[in-house]
Amino acid sequence: MTHLSVNINKIATLRNSRGGNNPDLVKVALDCERFGAQGITVHPRPDERHIRYQDVYDLKEKIHTEFNIEGNPKEQKFVDLVLTTKPAQVTLVPDTLGQLTSDHGWDTITEQTFLKEIIAVFKKAGIRVSIFVDPNEKMVEAAATTGTDRIELYTEMYAKQFAAGNKETAIAPYISAAALAKKLGLGINSGHDLDRFNLPYLIQSIPSIDEVSIGHALISDALYLGLENTIQLYKRALG
Repeated sequence: MTHLSVNINKIATLRNSRGGNNPDLVKVALDCERFGAQGITVHPRPDERHIRYQDVYDLKEKIHTEFNIEGNPKEQKFVDLVLTTKPAQVTLVPDTLGQLTSDHGWDTITEQTFLKEIIAVFKKAGIRVSIFVDPNEKMVEAAATTGTDRIELYTEMYAKQFAAGNKETAIAPYISAAALAKKLGLGINSGHDLDRFNLPYLIQSIPSIDEVSIGHALISDALYLGLENTIQLYKRALG
């Protein structure tokens, strides 16, 4: 069964736009859990434009499902945050400073030495590690030698092709990458630009996906459909 982790960055963006604590990020996270989400994802960035570092400490004390923290491990502040809070999972993303949103996976060949070293640090602390990877078999193969527990398939390319009506073309490289990852003993997560329309085909095609992390589309849907109903719709989309 594929688990749904709700990324609540957009809730933090809304809160920060007026200052104060409305909407209450912790309450939203707890409500997501109550409505059926099996995990909560946050992606703090150095400028704290949405998730603040203090949010991570506050959430860690309250949430009961799987806590996933995404971020760039080349930022020491991020590494320190993860080691202090010890989430169930850390997802390593190769963002640049000031990047609007994640837009590519790791070059697991060029970055092999760095990834091995930093993954070992997190695993020593008892934290499961996932790394962002494009659906490229060479990158998946090299990811398997870094020591990571899982890869997260970056799905923007899939989402764009799906929306253009090319779903078979869209899914093909992801099927190959996932099959190789499974063969190499890696768990598989997926995320970026997934929504309730392209999600069913992804999961039907790759039932071995362990977890999807979804924020923007889910929160946008919740504006019209309500948060509880939206989470249930996404869970149904996962089968």
